Amino acid sequence: MDVEKFYKLHELLRNRRTASPMVEIMSCLDCSKSTAKRTIQFMRNNLDAPIEYDREYQGYRYSKDSYELPGLWFSAEELLALVTLQKLLTELGPGLLDQQLSPLKPRIQKLLASKHLSLNAMQRIRLLPIAARIPDSALFQTVAGAVLNQLRLEIQYHTRGSDTEAIRTISPQRLAHYRDNWYLDAWCHQRNALRSFALDRIRQAKVLDKPAQDVTEETLDAHYAAGYGIFAGTAQHLAILRFTPARARWVADERWHPQQQGEWLADGAFQLQIPYADHRELIMDIMRHLPEVEVIAPKELKQEMTERLQTALKIHQTG
Repeated sequence: MDVEKFYKLHELLRNRRTASPMVEIMSCLDCSKSTAKRTIQFMRNNLDAPIEYDREYQGYRYSKDSYELPGLWFSAEELLALVTLQKLLTELGPGLLDQQLSPLKPRIQKLLASKHLSLNAMQRIRLLPIAARIPDSALFQTVAGAVLNQLRLEIQYHTRGSDTEAIRTISPQRLAHYRDNWYLDAWCHQRNALRSFALDRIRQAKVLDKPAQDVTEETLDAHYAAGYGIFAGTAQHLAILRFTPARARWVADERWHPQQQGEWLADGAFQLQIPYADHRELIMDIMRHLPEVEVIAPKELKQEMTERLQTALKIHQTG
């Protein structure tokens, strides 16, 4: 069905004090009588539109004084994407938006049915989160609310590396879902700088009655997009990696960094250049491809890789 016709018919019926004859509807929709009837029938059956036929005036009108079209206008593919999003949120977290989305399910089912689709089809889509750390549902909603309402937060945060806890006052900027886990990008008022906080390490969160300090989109992008992975900061290093011809067939199609540069070498190998600020996550990704990758530069990254491999080899040989 043509979505534009729904809007036109809706505007016609809600602005009329009396019923609209079929001729007027056909003129408004610029269509034939059969198409006008199909539009009316679709709106009745799938959009719960209270359209009735008035025999006295020989036309159609709304039986209710107030009716608004639902704000869901999607193609079949877009509807499937919406249901997939709901499935994603359900599987990644303990029903984070189940309550908010539940009123939409019956209407989604009707619209899917009109496209000869079914919610059962979603059982054929598999989402496989790996090593996901699920945040507390109530805490997630508290943090998300602060982000959307631009309010400051007071959090009790546990840092894994030092195994310490601290109270921080932060101005939340963005929620990020990265590698199956949730992170909060925020301005930390103790550090007077931008920081990222893993949501699963926030022990408690309290919304403060104070506006969050605003950080421009340009500043956020420059800070978080320049580094590698979750580690933000200005990229001061350039890693040069060489992958064997066998591994190159996979790596050449992968995007490790927005500013990466890759080239095929004469022997079939693939060389990848990646800017980074912190080497920790980069090294983990490099080690996934061992022994079919070599760190060419910088020498500090090559030395760090060598030391880790020697330590791991020593542990395994001893074991």
